[in-house]
Amino acid sequence: MGTPELILAHTDERDLAQLDEYRAIGGYRSLARARELEPAALIQAITDATLRGRGGAGFPMGRKASLIDQKNPRKYVVVNADESEPGAFKDREIMGRNPHLLIEGCLITARAIEAHAVFIYIRGEYLTEYEILDRAVEDARAADLFGDVDVVVHRGAGAYICGEESALLESLEGKRGQPRPRPPFPPVTGLYAKPTQINNVQTIATVPKILELGVEEFAKIGVPSSPGTAVFSLSGNVARPGNYELPLGTPLRSLIYDVGGGIPDGRAIKGIIPGGSSVPILTPDQLDTPLDYDSIQAAGSFFGSAAVIVVDDRCCMVQLALRAAKFYMHESCGKCTPCREGTRWLVQLLTRIEEGDAVDADLELLESVCSRMLGRSLCALGDFAVYPVSSYLRKFRGEFQQHVDEGACPYGAESSIAGIEAPIDAHMHHPTVEVPG
Repeated sequence: MGTPELILAHTDERDLAQLDEYRAIGGYRSLARARELEPAALIQAITDATLRGRGGAGFPMGRKASLIDQKNPRKYVVVNADESEPGAFKDREIMGRNPHLLIEGCLITARAIEAHAVFIYIRGEYLTEYEILDRAVEDARAADLFGDVDVVVHRGAGAYICGEESALLESLEGKRGQPRPRPPFPPVTGLYAKPTQINNVQTIATVPKILELGVEEFAKIGVPSSPGTAVFSLSGNVARPGNYELPLGTPLRSLIYDVGGGIPDGRAIKGIIPGGSSVPILTPDQLDTPLDYDSIQAAGSFFGSAAVIVVDDRCCMVQLALRAAKFYMHESCGKCTPCREGTRWLVQLLTRIEEGDAVDADLELLESVCSRMLGRSLCALGDFAVYPVSSYLRKFRGEFQQHVDEGACPYGAESSIAGIEAPIDAHMHHPTVEVPG
């Protein structure tokens, strides 16, 4: 099958950050159609399209919109553009190369829930993308495309925790970025205690495409439970890392080998992390898993941020677990004791194992710490810290045991972990690759 691009279409032929270029390919026509429809009809179209959130949980956008209190005169649309998950860089490309598609999606979503203000909360380190997006917002405003809706692009300050929706709302309100107790959830009590529709960049950017294609045509792409496409950030020990837009349900093997060019130097795959560093790892016998929410969950992991990280047979899994644990320890906001203290325990134990100072009991203690952290924090960061460590330990326990038995890392400086930490600026969009049927 081919790769029917929706989100990244034309981004290599045209400068879609320019308003006239975007309009030349039909940009903002979906917004015009949306303004001819009643808000309830828009929500129904999104619901019928089975558009699931592309940011992690896969919650249906239409269902979330239906929870909004339409009688409340003040409602908000918030775009979670705080892309900070290791391995994820797709939202960066969407905002930098197709910003008007995101803006059009914001305006349609605002029409659907009858909101008059949109906030796009962008990761602070994405300075170039912020400038491109902010300029696109001003161009659209000058062209009188906003109507009675205002759009504000707000830069975060670099905290990973603000990718969690309630912490993002706290930060947007000028408070410390820490998660809120829930319920109530944002559709009921969100930004400034008002009903709020909050979605990821790619989710919002897909909305204009539903109106452009129509629900029936959109549903023909992907699989029935997950229609449409997703932009996958492919990285790690793979020949052609980059952002690839593929129909949901594409086999993992096709993404890595047919699209990504396979593993350099003919090495074997050791594992695949399908949704960013926070999800459990899959093993080579699961390479035929379809890339959609339900299939990946059935395989024992999560779709997550659609950041597929390839691990080859030279990578030390203890080093990789330690790298993930250090990240989550650094990014823990410290509000919840199990997460704050548990992440430190993970780092200490993994450091001991990697440096050859561990004993057998440390592996049991590592398992115990993981089990005591799961489900015990206000947000999912505590779980995110556990998933990689616990899955690596479970699926590659022999490697952990080897560190203990030999009193040293068997890989040492020869580990291929450096390839997994490759800078994202080297990952370019490859739009012309075909996936064999």
